Amino acid sequence: MALDAGLVGRSYPPSAVYEVGREKIAEFATALGDPDPVYRDAAAARALGHPDVIAPPTFAIVLSLGAGNVVVEDPEVGIDYSRVVHGEQRFTHHRPIRAGDRLVATATIDAVRTVAGNDMLTTRVDLATEDGEPVCTTHSMLVARGAA
Repeated sequence: MALDAGLVGRSYPPSAVYEVGREKIAEFATALGDPDPVYRDAAAARALGHPDVIAPPTFAIVLSLGAGNVVVEDPEVGIDYSRVVHGEQRFTHHRPIRAGDRLVATATIDAVRTVAGNDMLTTRVDLATEDGEPVCTTHSMLVARGAA
């Protein structure tokens, strides 16, 4: 069953506040194998003009993945997650994510289309401080494979 184009523009309530911790940033950088001290050493980050350690650019997935799940779990969307593959992921940073940031994530359906029997769902997740400062925008495209 094809996704309903009327879903485009649907937004979901913001997530709970996520406080970015130095330890989580360091763990993420370690998982990536990135030794850059700006991810672990506040003095190194300050030397580059940051108020504290910053997160690797893809750290935004920690928040955006969970926020995007509200779309997949929405019964009105009706996507069969057992048939989903991740098609694309993009990050647009408005500023680096920093230790101490208190972020909320808001998911929106940006596009739906069907190509060769496969449903394609594009979501946008806007990450902002709890005070509303934009930090990062992520775009994710999921492909729900059609029946064989």
